[in-house]
Amino acid sequence: MKDLESRVRAGEPDAIRETIARLDRGELRVAEKIDGAWTVHAWVKEAILGFFRISQMETIEVGPFEFHDKIPLKRNLAAAGVRVVPPGTVRYGAFVERGAIIMPGYVNIGAWVGAGSMVDTWATVGSCAQIGRGVHLSGGVGIGGVLEPASARPVIIEDGAFIGSRCIVVEGVIVEEEAVLGANVVLTASTPILDVTGPEEVRYVGRVPARSVVVPGVRPKRFPAGEYGMPCALIIGKRQASTDQKVSLNAALRDFGVSV
Repeated sequence: MKDLESRVRAGEPDAIRETIARLDRGELRVAEKIDGAWTVHAWVKEAILGFFRISQMETIEVGPFEFHDKIPLKRNLAAAGVRVVPPGTVRYGAFVERGAIIMPGYVNIGAWVGAGSMVDTWATVGSCAQIGRGVHLSGGVGIGGVLEPASARPVIIEDGAFIGSRCIVVEGVIVEEEAVLGANVVLTASTPILDVTGPEEVRYVGRVPARSVVVPGVRPKRFPAGEYGMPCALIIGKRQASTDQKVSLNAALRDFGVSV
């Protein structure tokens, strides 16, 4: 693998194409969890950027639809055991595990979507984003992508998380295992994520702790012109650990009155 990395860094077209093919087959990932911590493989993102440079624009016809792009669509979905509902789109260089479902949403190059996950209608999975197993991205969810700088961490949604309708998660935020985001939660690298379940708030930035139940919030901030509400996210409880994740999720939504 080190040889392939060095060849990619040297800009060799064959090495770049081989790296993208391995991404497409799931043999490589832009980011992976190693010893409990997420590691970004910057050279793999460099290969994606290189692939854009060496690829030519071409017309792609899919039945009555026509596209004009540098990156082809993913192929052999039936053999991969992946369901893609028209006009859902998975770009070549993204990997979707067997059993995942892509409704009329979009999965960009470099992304990874785990088994049993659903990318619901008009949800988008940006370039290099990592979506775990058993995740539900509800309608209209926006998972941001990142290619530059190559060292930047992509958005990571860990196993079993539930992302409610119209949520936006960008700038390398990590949503840890089995967390629940209620509808319209917006998370950026600077969004305050406030645990308000105790006598004093606990502040997180850039990550949602495992099994947290999160809703949109506002907090006052004073400006020269006056005091205004600034967006934040509120952790209002914990989803209980359970071997039956559907029961656990339903209980969390019922107990905390979360809109999804």
